[in-house]
Amino acid sequence: MDNDFEDRQEEVTDKIPSTHQRKKQSFIWKVLTMKERNGGTTEADLIDSLEALPDSSIENCVSEPSMSSVEAIQNFRVFAATWNVGGQCPNGNLDLSDFLQVQNEHDIYVLGFQEIVPLNAGNVLVLEDNEPAAKWLALINQSLNGSSDLYSKGVKSAASFGSSLSFQKPSLKKIKKTFKKLNGKKLKSCNCVLEMERKAAKDFCFRCQEPNLKTDDSSTEEDDDNFPVSVSLAASQIKYSLVACKQMVGIFVCIWMRKELVQYVGHLRICCTSRGIMGCLGNKGCISVSMSFYQTSICFICSHLASGEKEGDELRRNLDVIEILKNTQFPRICKTPQSRMPDKILDHDRIIWFGDLNYRISLSYDDAKRLVEKRDWPALFDKDQLKMEREAGRVFKGWKEGKIYFAPTYKYPINSDTYYLENVKVSRNKRRTPAWCDRILWRGSGIQQLSYVRKELKFSDHRPVCATFFVEVEVLFKGQKKKNSTFNFHIQDLVHTNSRRSSYYS
Repeated sequence: MDNDFEDRQEEVTDKIPSTHQRKKQSFIWKVLTMKERNGGTTEADLIDSLEALPDSSIENCVSEPSMSSVEAIQNFRVFAATWNVGGQCPNGNLDLSDFLQVQNEHDIYVLGFQEIVPLNAGNVLVLEDNEPAAKWLALINQSLNGSSDLYSKGVKSAASFGSSLSFQKPSLKKIKKTFKKLNGKKLKSCNCVLEMERKAAKDFCFRCQEPNLKTDDSSTEEDDDNFPVSVSLAASQIKYSLVACKQMVGIFVCIWMRKELVQYVGHLRICCTSRGIMGCLGNKGCISVSMSFYQTSICFICSHLASGEKEGDELRRNLDVIEILKNTQFPRICKTPQSRMPDKILDHDRIIWFGDLNYRISLSYDDAKRLVEKRDWPALFDKDQLKMEREAGRVFKGWKEGKIYFAPTYKYPINSDTYYLENVKVSRNKRRTPAWCDRILWRGSGIQQLSYVRKELKFSDHRPVCATFFVEVEVLFKGQKKKNSTFNFHIQDLVHTNSRRSSYYS
């Protein structure tokens, strides 16, 4: 009796497919479905392809059973910061670790700088100076990744910047390449799911473990600006890889990401919008970065808006924002006809805007001085131009900003804790009413701000401002479920079944 039961149990067990068999069957169903859309397949084609297919490829390509849409939302920690550095070039003694909150280890770092070069005629009209941007990149890398030898092609190590950076002008182009590409792999500019499925159906390329990567040792500045992003996975000590980097005169933006997450970035596009002299030069304006991260579109905007504290100057800043939203147009790079990647800023799922927005305090010099001396920030903030313009619906309608519990970030003498108005004798043209010029806003659901602070770095006449967020990202298409086949049949049966199915739709 016991033996009979054991025999029957073994028989039933044999009919239940193993995990690997279920994965293989589910994978084949997916392939056959794609082949149907491309004119069908033959039994010989499938058998030949499956015999050449290693088991490891299927293990990597087919997902684990049953993931619901509720489980498809994942939170990532995003650190965003803005800093007007007043045309000051950094030296190797500048420690950015506290500024970047490296002890918290965020998933994504988005950093925007303004006035990384003096806004003189040479930089604006002739040729922008890239040396400060290269130094900032090296210092950021040193804080995020620690001291490491990344410069194998003649570029000096970030750690070697020491007390002087004057021994050799760092090349922004070379440093960008070094921080982006440590193993020669490059993320395709278009890596959407439909494009990958079309390619897989066409040539039976099943190496889905690295579906978005291609080997390419050549990388030019033009390639970088045309937005393929390189993947940094080679050095085990590297935590963060540079994803995007762009300079427009004094505006500079760079995005760093945990190296294991870079492979999920796609459709990386950068757009520069000039709003400076005569509304067309790059001393003012913005750099916008658009990308897909898993299945969510994200946009980051770093801007430097019109300056001035005269009455009515806030309207010029409003106009800058309106024109940036109107004129920023991301290039179309996706070859999938039904691509959902947005062309405009406001069409993205998640948006973070940061920079020196230059909005001032609508109070007289003496009234503002009195509130600053009392440290009455709420009363001072009631007269903040950006707050008033937003509440009136004239700018940033539908955007959000965290509550400000810190002192105004502008204007200080360099290496000073004292505003220009507090017992400091300066010429009237240098005297400025304190203001929250440096701001971070966001738009879209799925963004939760965790902190909004300023940092006490005295390197320039502005204090940097930092914000941290939880950002929700769809790691699957909404509502999609992954299922495995529960039927016990062999590959030959699957082929014949597919032939019968095809006849139903012919």
